[in-house]
Amino acid sequence: MAGLLEGRRALVTGGTRGIGRAIAERLRDGGAAVTVTATGAAARPPEGCAYRAVDFGDRDATIAFAKDVEGMDLDILVNNAGTNRVGPFEDYPLDEFERVLRVNLTAPFLLCRAVIKPMKRNRWGRIVNIASLWSVMAKERRSGYTASKFAIDGMTATLAADVAEFGILANCVSPGFIRTDLSVRNLGEAALAELATRVPVRRLGTTEEIAALVAFLAGPENTYITGQNIVIDGGYSRSRG
Repeated sequence: MAGLLEGRRALVTGGTRGIGRAIAERLRDGGAAVTVTATGAAARPPEGCAYRAVDFGDRDATIAFAKDVEGMDLDILVNNAGTNRVGPFEDYPLDEFERVLRVNLTAPFLLCRAVIKPMKRNRWGRIVNIASLWSVMAKERRSGYTASKFAIDGMTATLAADVAEFGILANCVSPGFIRTDLSVRNLGEAALAELATRVPVRRLGTTEEIAALVAFLAGPENTYITGQNIVIDGGYSRSRG
């Protein structure tokens, strides 16, 4: 990957931890000039990456940031930032449902829209939207999250059809069960070990594996893959049950 992205400019949202951080580091190591976002001003960006603090749950802040993005002349956009709220459908708060959609769907829409003009002008661009296993299957108590991830798949397919003739390729990547610091903290080692037994390859995925796929889709070696939702889940979604 070294050098393949030399001279390219990339934005990775949610790029200070977990999957987003691994993606940012992979693109940086490939030679790209990478900017990452996170919500808090105290977040720690990967070494060598520029940083912008933005709360995608705040509509006005997102619109303002998207306006800035229009002038960044980006070659690569990775929409990774996301949020979730778990709860039973009948009691799911409307404000939380709307916030999940603002972060997981509306913000990527605004940023995708912001990068299209410069990418068209340059006749080259790569957009990767990080969806989820829950963009191809459903699970109880995740109405907002699942709705947003199914929707970003459809949005990406439409975007890809709109811009392909200009050399812009857009895809979704949908991770399955991935080992991150957050998953360890939230679930614990015992629960993660049990979860791994349900995956055909008998382990959780790594952030580096997701980053490798994203880097391929975002780089010059990808010349013909667009409009796809690529699930990377160790075979779980095709063999469960």
